[in-house]
Amino acid sequence: METYPNGLKIPYAPTDTTDLYPETDGQPMAASDLHREILIWLLQSLESHFAAKSDVYVSGDILTYYTEGDPRSVVVPDVLVAFGIGQKRRLTYKVWEEGKAPDFVMEFSSKSTYQTDLTHKVDLYATLGISDYLLYDAEGLYLPSPLMGFQLVEDVYVPIQANAAGGIHSAVLGLDFHVAADGRLAVYEPRTDRWLQTPAESAEAGAEEAEARVTEEATARQKAEAEVAQLREELERLKSGL
Repeated sequence: METYPNGLKIPYAPTDTTDLYPETDGQPMAASDLHREILIWLLQSLESHFAAKSDVYVSGDILTYYTEGDPRSVVVPDVLVAFGIGQKRRLTYKVWEEGKAPDFVMEFSSKSTYQTDLTHKVDLYATLGISDYLLYDAEGLYLPSPLMGFQLVEDVYVPIQANAAGGIHSAVLGLDFHVAADGRLAVYEPRTDRWLQTPAESAEAGAEEAEARVTEEATARQKAEAEVAQLREELERLKSGL
């Protein structure tokens, strides 16, 4: 607000929308080191999985505003995936600007969030039209099950039942989410029969495969050389017997 010489105060509206829609809520990214580690792994794995699809946006811990003009109408999903809006970098996710809400959301539940995750957010995400909503409890202490899922059916969320392999299938992503024996997340793509990896894990696996091929080729070469040597010995014995 500016004050002119005559003392008249002239109100004004901010021109920078970041004043109205902040880019951070001042809260930590994750409730614990374990949450953050698994969250980063999942985001990197999903980004790598969808990297070739330029219309797919993957993000996490981004302020998502869903009512224009009301900055209090905001939620911060731990993970979100939206189709058809492009991979450009964003400071915030404004539903009215993107033209749609995310298609997939996942929350990492903790002691301070699990009740909201199971009540308010279920209603909110259904109202926003988010197709699949998954919840994950890394500690296995707060949710009825360490991994839960809901699918939107006629504007209402219905629980996603675990499949025969124990995974929670996200139809909108085409992926199965699992809790591994160590309690960490694992994500499987049924279509290609493979488990998602981060770029670092893929590079490590590639290096191990290359090393295994080199070892296999060296072993095969040694075996072939030994067979040739044995044939030569037999040939020499045959010659000496003539």
